This record gives sequence, C-alpha cells and structure tokens, in this order.
Amino acid sequence: MRTCARGLPLRSGTLLLLLVPTLLLALQLLVVGTRLPRAVQVGLEEQGVAFSVISIEPERNSHQWGSPFRRPGQEEEELEEERRAYEDENEMHSRQGGPRTLEVQPWAEDEPSFTAELNRIISYIATPQLNCSRVLSPGQAQASQPPADSPRWLLCAEDWLLPVADPPCVAYSFSMDRGDAEFLKTVSMLGCEVHSFDPSNSYASGGHLGNSLASNHGDGGVVRQHKMWLEWRAPRKRKHKTRGNLGSVSQTLADIMAALGHHTVHFLYADLLSAEWRVFQNWIEIGTLQRVHHLVATVHLQWAGFEVGGTNEEVLRYWFSVLQGLQASGLKLVHSSAGEGHSVLKQTAVNAHSSYTLSWVNTGH
Repeated sequence: MRTCARGLPLRSGTLLLLLVPTLLLALQLLVVGTRLPRAVQVGLEEQGVAFSVISIEPERNSHQWGSPFRRPGQEEEELEEERRAYEDENEMHSRQGGPRTLEVQPWAEDEPSFTAELNRIISYIATPQLNCSRVLSPGQAQASQPPADSPRWLLCAEDWLLPVADPPCVAYSFSMDRGDAEFLKTVSMLGCEVHSFDPSNSYASGGHLGNSLASNHGDGGVVRQHKMWLEWRAPRKRKHKTRGNLGSVSQTLADIMAALGHHTVHFLYADLLSAEWRVFQNWIEIGTLQRVHHLVATVHLQWAGFEVGGTNEEVLRYWFSVLQGLQASGLKLVHSSAGEGHSVLKQTAVNAHSSYTLSWVNTGH
C-alpha cells in the first residue's frame, strides 16, 4: 500500500512533464502561424495538427529589363553576343539625346477631320523652317545661291552646317529606282565616302562588306554598292555587329552604321517607297537622327504605308506626329518639292500631291 501510494504522484508528475512541451509547441504554432505573411495553412486531419508552410519561391518578373540571363540550352557564345549588343545599344543611347518615344499630336480641330488634318500636313511641308543663303543643288558640288527654279532637293551649304574636310564626309543613299543619281554625283564630288544601298541591285555586294570596307576609308568619291535595305524593327535576337559584316539583307540604320564603322552620316538620301514613316519613327525613338546631319527623303501619301493602320484621319495625324518628331530631333526643313499625282490615302486631293521630296538639315549636332 505504501509503495502504491508513493508511486502514484510520481507517475502523475511524469505525465504532466511530457504533456507541457507538447501544449506549449501547439500554442506557439497557433499564435505565430496567424502572423506569418502569405502563409499557406495545411491541415493534417489524420493527426489533428495544423502548421504553416512558408513559400520561398522568388517573385516572378524579378529579372531586370535588358540584363542578359541564361536560358535553357543557350550557348556561352550567344550570351556574350547579347551582352555586348546590350552594352553597345546602351552606349549609343547615352551618347544621343532627343525624344525616346513618338509623341502623338492632338487633332487639328476639336473632332477628327480629314480636311483639317490634311491641310495641317501640307502647310507644314510647304513652309521651310530655315532659309539657307547658300545651297548645293542636285549634281553640283559648288555652293551657290538658291536657284530660281525649284529643284527636287537642296543641301544647305552654310559654312557652319557643312562637315570639315578631314576626316572625309560620309554619305548614304537608299533607293531602288535610280532616283539618287544626282545625289550620288554631288556627294562624290565633295569627296565623301559614299555607300549606296539597293536590295534589287544584282551587282552590289551582299551582307558581308569586307571586300569594300577594307579600302573605302579615305577613298572619297568612290560609290560602294550594297545589296541592303532599311529595317525599322530591331531584330528579336540581337547579334553583335562586327565591322565589315551586316548579316541579313535588311538592317536598321544604327546597325548599318555600326557595321561600317560610322558614328556620323553627313548626307543621307532615302526613297523608301512608303516605308519611310515607320523608319522615321524608329530613328526618332532610338535617337539615330542625332548622328545624321543632312537628310533628303521622299514621303509618300498615296496610302498609309507599311505597318501603319487606322482611319484616314488617324493616319494623317500619325504622319504629322512623325514630322513633328523629326523637328524635335533637331531637323529643320529647308526645301520641299512636290511629286506627281493628287492622291492622298486613295482619295483625290486637289490641294495636295501624292508625294513630296523634303530636305532637312540638323542644327543640333
């Protein structure tokens, strides 16, 4: 009897000591679990115990834009090319100023109006923003006063707007109808390093320019022909452009300049057959125009253009926004020449022409 009486308190104390830690742990989990962020409550019915599972999965989209990252199966060489292309693009952006996005202009009137939008564009095109006392006329290399008869294009020849003789000036021409013959003649007589781009020219070099690039520096007056064309879309998978190698037959102006080793294009001629609006937008948004000093370009109004959509009024407003973007990038209109026809967006417009050749000079360089 004494043994039993003395043993009963011992067993009860032992049992309490075993139960206290379990009760304290359950209480702690209950209190702390309600305060944990993003906790997922998981119940184990068979044990009657609830505990918290904390997710440590990293947030999605935490990768910073523009920094290269490893994709499954990607080679180290491709990673290095992407890194260098990204650095080159950042370096170009850091050197260049001007707008980065195209600013859509407000309507000409309170409500969309085809007549009002068209009149605004034609008024803008027909009004020079800079009067040049001395000009270079088509086919001429000697500066003179503006001719009485209006030529197709003019280059402003004020001393402060012309390139210095050393190093030689650089000229690009993009044309598929040989309408750039007089332009090529003028810049060749100026002693420029001249490059002509025409994807339909079977006699031109292809994407690899090593055969012509090796000797064209300092070889003023010689026209180097390339079977290339302008692109307004940056390639999805950017490859580092090495000098002398352009890759595909269609590239952005920035990539062409990089491949040819040019930081500046002093004279640029472009008749892009209705692709000019999207190409201009690309130049505005990435700042390429800061490196172009003189621009002669034909704008086509017969239809909206490649990858340009919307109502006629919206298209006209977009065109005007692009022209304003060129001005904001430093280009001043010095001359305009009307082409043939009176069709604008497939509508007859007696007070407008189907195309205009416009001459600009960059006063911001």
